[in-house]
Amino acid sequence: MIDQGEGKPLSGKTIRSATDVGGTFTDLVFFETDEDSGLSTVRTAKTDTTPPDFDVGVLNVIEKTGTDPAGIGFLVHGTTVVINALTERRGVRVGLITTEGFRDTLEIARGNRPDFFNLHYEKPRPFVPRHLRRELPGRMSYRGEEMTPLDLSGLEDIVGDFRREGVQAVAICFLHSYANPEHERAAEAAVRSLWPGVSTVSSHRIAREWREYERCNTAVLSAYVQPVAERYLDRLRDGLHRRGFRGSLYVMQSNCGVDSLEAVSRIPITMVESGPASGVWGAAELGRLIDEPNVLALDIGGTTAKCALIEGGNVRIMTDYWIERDRKSAGYPIMVPVVDLVEIGNGGGSIAWVDDFGKLHVGPRSAGAQPGPAAYGRGGRDATTTDANLWLGRINRDYFCDGEIDADMDAVEQVITGVGERLGVSADEAARGIVRIANNNMVNALKLVSLNRGFDPRDFTLIAFGGGGGMHAVSLARELGVRKAVVPESASVFAAWGMMMSDLRRDYFVTRLADLSPDEAEGIEAAFAETESRAKADFESEGVEPGRVSCRRFGKFRYRNQEHTTEVELSEDRVTPDTVATIAAAFHESYEREYTYRLDAPVEMVGIHLVATAEVGKLKMTPQELTGESAETALKAMRPVDYAVEGVHEARIYDGVRLNPGMKLAGPAIIESPGTTIVVHPDDRVEIDRFRNVVIQVGDGEGK
Repeated sequence: MIDQGEGKPLSGKTIRSATDVGGTFTDLVFFETDEDSGLSTVRTAKTDTTPPDFDVGVLNVIEKTGTDPAGIGFLVHGTTVVINALTERRGVRVGLITTEGFRDTLEIARGNRPDFFNLHYEKPRPFVPRHLRRELPGRMSYRGEEMTPLDLSGLEDIVGDFRREGVQAVAICFLHSYANPEHERAAEAAVRSLWPGVSTVSSHRIAREWREYERCNTAVLSAYVQPVAERYLDRLRDGLHRRGFRGSLYVMQSNCGVDSLEAVSRIPITMVESGPASGVWGAAELGRLIDEPNVLALDIGGTTAKCALIEGGNVRIMTDYWIERDRKSAGYPIMVPVVDLVEIGNGGGSIAWVDDFGKLHVGPRSAGAQPGPAAYGRGGRDATTTDANLWLGRINRDYFCDGEIDADMDAVEQVITGVGERLGVSADEAARGIVRIANNNMVNALKLVSLNRGFDPRDFTLIAFGGGGGMHAVSLARELGVRKAVVPESASVFAAWGMMMSDLRRDYFVTRLADLSPDEAEGIEAAFAETESRAKADFESEGVEPGRVSCRRFGKFRYRNQEHTTEVELSEDRVTPDTVATIAAAFHESYEREYTYRLDAPVEMVGIHLVATAEVGKLKMTPQELTGESAETALKAMRPVDYAVEGVHEARIYDGVRLNPGMKLAGPAIIESPGTTIVVHPDDRVEIDRFRNVVIQVGDGEGK
């Protein structure tokens, strides 16, 4: 099944694993390959996430598989520790040092507030109060030329004040340091000399793009979480080492790549969307395996649903990322490479509630793992999406959580009936309403990454994963006009599988202003070449030979006098006067697709984006032979299932573990696999492909 890449063979076997810490569950995928026979064993496991000590959940899920950590040669880890520290305000006290006259950049922020007509609107409070924001004289121009020398004479007093105020981390952000970071480097060295051991973060180490507020806020938030993330990663590494682990440890980043634990510890803000990125990357890799380059990726977990669009096998990476941004708050920018996705508070644990006007809502609040849905029997008093699916028979009450939990159907009846009473309908109607509202929320999210950006979802294949992906995939596909939905093997831990398919990756963004004209081609090429040299030097310093590093080039372009940019991949190896016209044409096409028009105006290049990758032993999947067996051999039972829209049907219940490549079946049906349930609607056709994925040809729903 799996051809082993690079790893650490121990006793004739290579063991590789990946762990993903989610809001509700911590997942593990485990691959053990016999070096002699080439046969592989794949195991998966889930345990409850254990906040605030998330490392405990990771160690628990490894122990649950019965795996000896000493035998693991390669481990990739994805975590929510950074985003949780930010949203729950569990970081450290930060002091900011910035250019004289710019201490209020964080306070001023941006003027494009979302709640525009609210006369009482208040901007989000900065993570650093004003008395801890200090200034130093010195100035660089936007071209990187020193206008005023840096004056460090007041730094000793600033550091003394910070220490008395209980500051634990220092952020440094000077004006135009993206063009010339020498002042930041000097200030950081001086701070470390005056205060040995203090956590320091300079903006140029994270972002080399312009936009002062975004870059400053990124430095602050990185400093805010750095000690927390360092302690967490240290505890995880030490816990693994105490249990005998001596293999290679990597951490999943937000850019769909992995990096060494040491590198991520220095800039932990790069793993702000660690878990979601791995799922999206897994969908892109799976799309390449099954020859489906255009994919809508949907990850439905216990707490949230995340979706992204993949065109031509390429995952879009952006630096215009914001946390806590909604209809009433501008949120906070983080200028690091993050997979372009939409995330909503809709998962299996999302709570259904009725507002004062008698309107039903689902999410964003979640029951989490403790107490969890009412069906868990742990005291949950709110109806959730999981409870509604249980009530409708879509989830098997006798095989709840793979048979590990006895579904508390009395509690489910109580909470679903309670919602129905508030709506004035029966429990059945209330449960159907919960499922429909949850589906509608997720359809809207999928439209944001497709229709709203000029893409027709009918041109894409839906790959749905996470514990709830198979539950809702067909309903969402049918609503969007998507004709094929794919639920991967081991869908419930697919994000962890995605980590095993990731390369060592770093993204380099550099501001470089130039007209997109033949005269500027030489300068643009020089900027790319310089960045490529820096990337290979960075990898080489960590033992990765330059010959193993590959680079992809992207440019950020705009029409002259516009404010924002559109990113375009440069297909040519070099930028020359002859290739400029091709690049401009690609920009015009991309711009028109997203904004529905193009301009007859000069094009400017604003910056470059270089993606540098090196393989660290990702898995190579081998297709299996078709068995020719009938799916009837996997039939478990028949039971009535309420499909929420198509009514109640007698559905055939299949054991997903016993479904082999080549088997075919038709809806109405339910496929019960470890960690997930796949709902096959009437009129749907299903085939198990050579990689054991469930491929659903979505019907038109006319047979309802």
